[in-house]
Amino acid sequence: MDERPVVSCFLRNRGAVLLFRRSADVGSYRGRWGVVAGHAEGDPDAAAREEIAEETGLDPARMTLVSRGDPFSVTDPSLDTRWTVHPYLFDCPTREVATNWETAEHEWVAPTAILDRETVPDLWTSYDRVRPGLATVAEDTDHGAAYLSVRALEMLRDEAGVRARAARAGGDEAGAGNAGSPLVVHAEDGWEELADIAVALREARPAMPVVCNRVNRVMSAASDARTAAAVEHAAAAGIEAALSADERAAVHAARRVADARVATLSRSGTVRETLSLAQPEAVLVAESRPGGEGVAVAADLAAESEVTLTTDAALAHAVGEWGADAVLVGADAVRPDGSVINKAGTRAAALAGTYEGIEVVAVAASDKIAPHDRTDLEHRDGSEVYEGEADVAVYNPTFDVTPADCVDAVVTEHGALDREGVAAVAADHRARENWPEE
Repeated sequence: MDERPVVSCFLRNRGAVLLFRRSADVGSYRGRWGVVAGHAEGDPDAAAREEIAEETGLDPARMTLVSRGDPFSVTDPSLDTRWTVHPYLFDCPTREVATNWETAEHEWVAPTAILDRETVPDLWTSYDRVRPGLATVAEDTDHGAAYLSVRALEMLRDEAGVRARAARAGGDEAGAGNAGSPLVVHAEDGWEELADIAVALREARPAMPVVCNRVNRVMSAASDARTAAAVEHAAAAGIEAALSADERAAVHAARRVADARVATLSRSGTVRETLSLAQPEAVLVAESRPGGEGVAVAADLAAESEVTLTTDAALAHAVGEWGADAVLVGADAVRPDGSVINKAGTRAAALAGTYEGIEVVAVAASDKIAPHDRTDLEHRDGSEVYEGEADVAVYNPTFDVTPADCVDAVVTEHGALDREGVAAVAADHRARENWPEE
């Protein structure tokens, strides 16, 4: 039997993945749906990027590797071949692709569409090994709250999609679980299982209410029908609504800081989009320890703006010395009283901005407004600060709290909210919390 290693590469954009229908000119699986794929003798990582370039016309350097799944074997007796499949998931910045002769047509679709199509062997298993799961939300310390909330909704959508198809088939096997093992779902169990997943997701990151709020909105919308299909539909709509809300918030914030000298810190997708739209005169970025994500932000911005990178300790002084016109920050949470929870160092930057008489702007979708006045600063491992033998206590929070008096505007997709507006949104979020009991 012929042994062949191959790569199977999923490209993701706005929650959808790119599927190709294989042309009549390829050597195997003609007319079936697949993803970017090819032989992977040698280095599968290099092969994945080569195939992306060949089959999409896109620069692989513009892709972000999200997940590399464990390889698995697929045996096809008709071809006398055993494939060793290496699955990958990449975030793709565009849906504009130029396919080659191997592809008859292509579509960007929800990944659960794989379950409805005639595909190359075990395509869902490939996706299952790289798709977002609970650990994606609970353990990721590299991405912001908005990003993780969309991953939570993707997990809900995918889990619901598997169960919805099982329900239509009367409880037959319909796909594979996160470990790649067969998953048999009974129609009557779909809602209860999804409810358990949703509760786990909304408890995964207590410091990030946007995850909880967006999960609650999906489950509340589906609670009348209480079916997997209703959850799948609500989650798909929620993903697009979440992405649109983040984008609209950035548009509103960009108007406030356009052409200005802007100081910022850490990494926020909404702040990054705001700066792209605002085209500031210059940007001051703090390094943002312990993760140091501000360094990567500064390097990324350098292609668009004049950028100065500074230390966290120097940021408060630099806000005035450097001549900032505005301090622009994201928010992992906005409490009902209007105070802002964000990466440690935000409070010092905001206090400096207030002292210097410059505007302090927090930009965030309204789903980041917490329904309750709770504070979780996600304390990190003390060894990031001190690994010596002395009896030293370490205080190493991921986030800090900036008082509402030090924030001139909380800018959302609805524009700038005052404290009453923030409190009203918090009340709306509280009203959607009770779906498990409805």
